[in-house]
Amino acid sequence: MLDWDSIFATRSSRMRASEIRELLKLLDQPDIISFAGGIPDPALFPDQAFKEAYSDIFAGPAVAAALQYSVSEGYLPLRQWLVGEMAKIGVPCEAENILITSGSQQALDYLGKLFLSPNDTALVTWPTYLGALQAFNAYEPSYDQLSPGGNRTPEAYRETAAKAGGAVKFAYLSADFSNPTGETVDRAGREKLLDLADELDIAVIEDGAYQYLRFDGEPVAPILALDIARKGGINETRTIYSGSFSKTLAPGLRVGYVVAAAPVIRKLVLMKQAADLHSSTINQMAICHVAERGFDQQVQKVRSVYSQRRDAMLAALGRHMPSGVSWTEPEGGMFVWITLPAGMDGAALLAKSIAKAKVAFVPGRAFFADGSGANTLRVSFSCANEQMIEEGISRLGRLIAGELVAKVA
Repeated sequence: MLDWDSIFATRSSRMRASEIRELLKLLDQPDIISFAGGIPDPALFPDQAFKEAYSDIFAGPAVAAALQYSVSEGYLPLRQWLVGEMAKIGVPCEAENILITSGSQQALDYLGKLFLSPNDTALVTWPTYLGALQAFNAYEPSYDQLSPGGNRTPEAYRETAAKAGGAVKFAYLSADFSNPTGETVDRAGREKLLDLADELDIAVIEDGAYQYLRFDGEPVAPILALDIARKGGINETRTIYSGSFSKTLAPGLRVGYVVAAAPVIRKLVLMKQAADLHSSTINQMAICHVAERGFDQQVQKVRSVYSQRRDAMLAALGRHMPSGVSWTEPEGGMFVWITLPAGMDGAALLAKSIAKAKVAFVPGRAFFADGSGANTLRVSFSCANEQMIEEGISRLGRLIAGELVAKVA
């Protein structure tokens, strides 16, 4: 029998199953209250708008183009709509600065492939988005901790990267309501990151997946907008913005986008041509149809529901978590990050929680490139109503309290 492992590329050893993908299977178990999946509530999908969109496409002259091969850059009307949307958040650009991808996850894979040679260093926050680590891991990088607003010098980053056998290539972060912590980087932190990137002469990858999910507080300009203000135009910037329709319209259509300087987009187009030629044309057309006719209204609906659930979760945590447990208070997004007392293990707690409390969450260790963070966990409020949140957090609080008593005893 063939020993497959002996002929796989060395990069395959860096590929790991997503703990989140595995935990999503729990959503099918009716007795489990799940705060695990950071996924949109399907009850909020604009399904009628999509029915109309596909009906219009099939009934009109565009159907042939919808079912045919298309350009790798993406459906031009959608890219033009995005030009208008990016301008609203301080990012003036042209269609040539936009590439449509099969979800923002594909964008992260492409960017890892574009920048990382084996042993090069990617700067990521501790913790960071698990999907980004999965995307980058295949290209065999080293990781170093990015602390927006921190005082570490560029030379220290260079020295650490050199010891790992490569160079620093980019800094990756989700600046708004990040997955997993729900935290937002303030303007000073974003400006300081650009200073660091300029000194290191590296790219900045800005994950804007949750950009539109602000519930309260003052919006902060995207890093790309700040970069443009410094440099005078998008084609002079080093920031690459990755966006998605998954959190606002529908994740199943797998439509994301990259906004960046034209030289970067041209190189990514070559990758797109080699990987899958282009993203689904008909899905891009449907997204464009729905976005043009009601994007702002859809975003407002999503914000209204999720903000109520965020409030319910924060209130429940305040009522039910024992002393020694802390959590973030996000201004938007889908997540709250919980820190347990030192010595507690989130993975061990999850096993007991599923068995005893019937509550699922994501242990925090998976989000740390160095494998730390054992005493942390992520809970999502996007798919749980207020009653489920109250009951689930109550159960989880009792379980944690019991574990703390047992530890003392």
